[in-house]
Amino acid sequence: MALSKIDIPRRAQHFLECGIEDCERNCEFYCNPCHQRLCKQCSEEHLKSPENKNHEVVLYQQRKRQLPVEKCKIHPTKDVDMLCEECQVPLCSKCATRGDHQKHTFVDLEAVYAEKFALIQQEISKIQEYFLPTSQDLQREIKKDSSQIKHIMDNIRTSMKTEGETLKSLVDTVISENMKQLDQIEHSLLEDINTQDKTMDDYITYLNNLVKELHRCLTSTETQKLMSEKKPTIRSIPETTKPVIPGFTAGQYNKSDVTKLLGKIHVSNTKAEKRNIRPIESVYNTAMKLTHKQMKEDRKKSDKKQTMSLSASVTKVREFNVPGVDDVHHVSQDQSDRLWISDLYGNLVQTDLQGNVIQKIKTSGGFGYHTVTQGGDLIFTDKVKKVVNRITKGNNITEFIKTGVWVPLSIHSSHINGDFLVGMMTNKEVKVTRYSKTGKELQNIQRDNKGQGLYSYPLYITENINGDICTSDSVKKAVVVVNKSGQHRFSYTGHESEFRPYGICTDVLGHILVCDGFSDTVHLLDQDGQFLSLLLTQQQGVYIPRSVCVDDENNLYVGQYNTKTLTVYKYLQ
Repeated sequence: MALSKIDIPRRAQHFLECGIEDCERNCEFYCNPCHQRLCKQCSEEHLKSPENKNHEVVLYQQRKRQLPVEKCKIHPTKDVDMLCEECQVPLCSKCATRGDHQKHTFVDLEAVYAEKFALIQQEISKIQEYFLPTSQDLQREIKKDSSQIKHIMDNIRTSMKTEGETLKSLVDTVISENMKQLDQIEHSLLEDINTQDKTMDDYITYLNNLVKELHRCLTSTETQKLMSEKKPTIRSIPETTKPVIPGFTAGQYNKSDVTKLLGKIHVSNTKAEKRNIRPIESVYNTAMKLTHKQMKEDRKKSDKKQTMSLSASVTKVREFNVPGVDDVHHVSQDQSDRLWISDLYGNLVQTDLQGNVIQKIKTSGGFGYHTVTQGGDLIFTDKVKKVVNRITKGNNITEFIKTGVWVPLSIHSSHINGDFLVGMMTNKEVKVTRYSKTGKELQNIQRDNKGQGLYSYPLYITENINGDICTSDSVKKAVVVVNKSGQHRFSYTGHESEFRPYGICTDVLGHILVCDGFSDTVHLLDQDGQFLSLLLTQQQGVYIPRSVCVDDENNLYVGQYNTKTLTVYKYLQ
């Protein structure tokens, strides 16, 4: 199928334009000698000119910084454009002829400026990649220590109070037992005293009665009767005992004894240990190695990109069936010779490029719910448990991120920085969240600059080469694109008919490819959201396309609803 060429409408998004007059195309390249922004076409024309054939044309991101214009203070008509290496003084060409600089060596100030600029950028990178994160980690550790100290002190206070309450309870128990014993002794003593008192009372009554009897004898008129009266025998006085009163021996204790009972606070004499600060070499050098490696890979990709272009037609390369799935709703590239393929019902299989199943797992299902990291780990969402799982090369499944009340629907692992982009929703809200490669939440993207919600149902999500986050939202019937800062760039709502987007991916040229379930087509957009063509239609046998994936060899994989067949196409040359 021939790719149609259309005019870019006036409503196209703003981008960095080519610096050639009357050229409104996107700037991709830069001529270092001319300090000129160039699009691909203009860069080719630029190098065709004989006077420019030796010019250094590079990707815009790899450009040399232009030396700021500064007039010489001695020669105001001349620009300062060289550096005296001996004196380390910026000069103009006229100053270089002065006697005090004769026989000195001069270098291009612009080259020195570019080098200094790079060094400063490197220092900024050091601060951002090492000093700031390390300091922030230490600050978090300090705050954690503060919280831990409070927790430990509260525990000590609780222990001290518990010891005091325990001792108080023991004191109360001992006093209670002593009081009870004293009450018993008092009762026993009083009972004995009362018994003795009654005994004496009875004896005194007896004596009084005896006295009365004897008095009657004395007053009797009958002499004979008195003479015959026997001498009375008086009973002995009953014996009584004095009570034995108990004594009380006060306890012998002092503050030291109480301290021993209640415990004592111990302050360690150990010298405070210095906090561990990661050496900059362990972080920055590794980061620099990764950066250099990434730059090298980027240069390779850039070189390849400069030679890549859209083919005049789309060619079907091959197709194969995928056992273990009912259809092909999503495809994630694993290694160069392996794929992860899923259907709508939670069947997720790993296959080779011939469709031979390597392994299969059961998941909660979904649409664009799995992705593969740069390190080769499979990451997939579980919308039931509301977690993001990780499967390492050892096939160990671990819960990697817990999303709380948010249901994770779609996920993509960035090939730029390793971050994870997760489309998720609750009953009332929808958002895309960026997590670091360690699972730390970094960014929430939810609304545009007018406060309106960006998403309705983010089924699939991907990232473009410029860092744009591209989300396929079938409920909103749009491809929603924001930049890496979360600012809304554009929303693509179809071409000349109703649009129902599903699977989405991008390629090495920054194209956006998206399945349209309404018209049974695959749309091709540029990275600014402009429609380029219907890349695949029913004429190529496409029926209800659901998934698209472009691998490192620029092969396009297309999966469809209600069939296990995965079809491979070539559309770049």
